[in-house]
Amino acid sequence: MTMKREIHLTGRDLMGMVQLRPGDIGEYVIVPGPKERMEAVMKKLNNPVKNFSFMEYTMYTGEFNGKKVTTINGGRFSADTGITTEIVCNATTKAMIRVGSCGALREDIKVGDLIVVTSAICGEGLSQYYAGKDVIPFSDKNLSVKLAEVAKQAGPMVGAVHMGSCWTTDALLRETKDVINGAVAKGAIAADMVTSAFLTIANHYKIPAVAIMAVSDNVITGEMGFMNPSYYMAEAAMIDIAFNMIKGI
Repeated sequence: MTMKREIHLTGRDLMGMVQLRPGDIGEYVIVPGPKERMEAVMKKLNNPVKNFSFMEYTMYTGEFNGKKVTTINGGRFSADTGITTEIVCNATTKAMIRVGSCGALREDIKVGDLIVVTSAICGEGLSQYYAGKDVIPFSDKNLSVKLAEVAKQAGPMVGAVHMGSCWTTDALLRETKDVINGAVAKGAIAADMVTSAFLTIANHYKIPAVAIMAVSDNVITGEMGFMNPSYYMAEAAMIDIAFNMIKGI
């Protein structure tokens, strides 16, 4: 037997399942990972309307500074991200901004700093199905520069702002010394569980995308900052940074 369809389930099929149409969402989409962060984004929108709630994913669209803006909790892991990014890309948004968290892969990068991602190293299992095993997805260059400029004006709420490559993994509890040293050797300055999949799919559909992440821990030094107030201040600040970038576009 042979499969009758080229792809069993597509992003456009998912749009139909949640009754979303091209044009329903904003020209800009802010994509956090957890639902709690998405709700913080939603509260900054004027007249937000729920587009859909499907499984654990929820999407809202509202208005900000005269622009139509959407937010969706994109998931904490690459497989989740594959689903939500497909939906957003097939709805043909103008640009996507991921607001996430990460571990630092440089000793001088502190908890509470921000990282604007320029490219990603794929250590997860999703990206190879879009672009092969050696793909290196990139953020949109213009958006990255603008996002970094806005972030540097955020003031005392955040630490330093860094730009560089992010390594994404599916195996949070197998960040061994050999694996991490390998990612650092390839130029990664941060580690997370989402960004390479997010950027790979955005690149596939030619949708401009960028990611900004608050540093929650340092993988090199072993520092855990998940309860550090500096991390939570940076997490809140990067949402405002994303909106301020949209305001300036």
